[in-house]
Amino acid sequence: MSGTSASIFVSRIKGLPVLDASGDQVGKVRDVVVQNRTNARPPRVKGLVVELLRLRRVFLPVERVRSIDGQQVIIAGVVNTIVFKRREAERLVVADLFDQRVERPGQAPSSIFDVAICQTRTHAWEVCEVALKETTSRSPFSRGHVVVVDWDEVPDFFGVAGQGTAQVLAELAEMKPADIARELHDMSPERRANVVAALDDEMLAEALEEMPEAEQVRVIVALDTERAADILEEMDPDDAADLIAELAPDLAETLLERMEPEDAADVRTLLNYDAATAGGLMTPEPVVLGPDATVADCLAQLRVEEVTPALAAMAFICRAPLDTPTGRYVGAIHLQRLLREPPSLLAASLVDRGIKPLRPDADVALVSRYFATYDLVCAPVVNDKGQLVGAVTVDDVLDHILPADWRRIQLAGGVSDGTTV
Repeated sequence: MSGTSASIFVSRIKGLPVLDASGDQVGKVRDVVVQNRTNARPPRVKGLVVELLRLRRVFLPVERVRSIDGQQVIIAGVVNTIVFKRREAERLVVADLFDQRVERPGQAPSSIFDVAICQTRTHAWEVCEVALKETTSRSPFSRGHVVVVDWDEVPDFFGVAGQGTAQVLAELAEMKPADIARELHDMSPERRANVVAALDDEMLAEALEEMPEAEQVRVIVALDTERAADILEEMDPDDAADLIAELAPDLAETLLERMEPEDAADVRTLLNYDAATAGGLMTPEPVVLGPDATVADCLAQLRVEEVTPALAAMAFICRAPLDTPTGRYVGAIHLQRLLREPPSLLAASLVDRGIKPLRPDADVALVSRYFATYDLVCAPVVNDKGQLVGAVTVDDVLDHILPADWRRIQLAGGVSDGTTV
């Protein structure tokens, strides 16, 4: 329990109203989705099953949950209205675990009465305690003594069916995306299909970004259209654009139409550029703020969990509108400079005037020389109208200057833990 918040029992969450940031109710909590993990770590909470006001049950990722208390659940962002379907190795606390019998050595027979979850210091949620009710042979409905124990005192309470895939998923949950990609590469086609079907969208998207394009295509075309579109939405826009460019035109257009309009628009923009140019390499989602932003405002945006380490190295100041393509580009500010200045200082006064932005049509050779010259990990891309259209990161440049088959070599075991073998 060290390093976690106070526990909340799932029975108290069930039925709570789910409110958006404006305070409007979007639905009610019906269950909690959890998944087992390896290395003696507590099961993680993946999200909530929310029943929308029109009686459709959907999945809400736990990352969207801002707070949970005894009266309500507050969320951020929009709710995906696709009907919830449980994946292999996922368990629903109320539907699957409540009333499940538990055998503990030296203890009276019992069943799961309730399950408690708590938030860690990293803001993730996990199972922390289990309430057990003693049962007797006289009647399964008799009132028994309830005792609360730590999660690890209940042996195998998930009772996972199909343990093989579930065990693989638990192991993959502890790996980096590149290692997940290698594991998928080494699996038999049947096992890989089962694991891909059970992986959550974010994890599969990150793994796909580490695969050679031919293997990405094989995975995507094997998925149903709705799932494939969801995966593409989770990928970085530049990686999604590279993958879509490899698909048959009819399938590519179908997937773009199924994606959320904002995500699809980003990908369509990138498809207008040659893949080996700054425009093709860039992400259209850098950290952009207005001229009135303070140092504190910039740091808050750079700290957002979804911002990659490379993108977090630099903030960009632009005139409104702040979505790419922005209003007039003002300049770029290094994270290290922001960390050295007072929080209330206007960030626009700190732009690095020595950084000349890249043009969208700059080829990869020019871009790589640019990064070496300025010693950067992130750089602005500005069009001939003076608008910021995106940012290139050094990892995107490396993808294009390394040998064409470097990902295949990596998946074959050529790189492991930073050591060449």
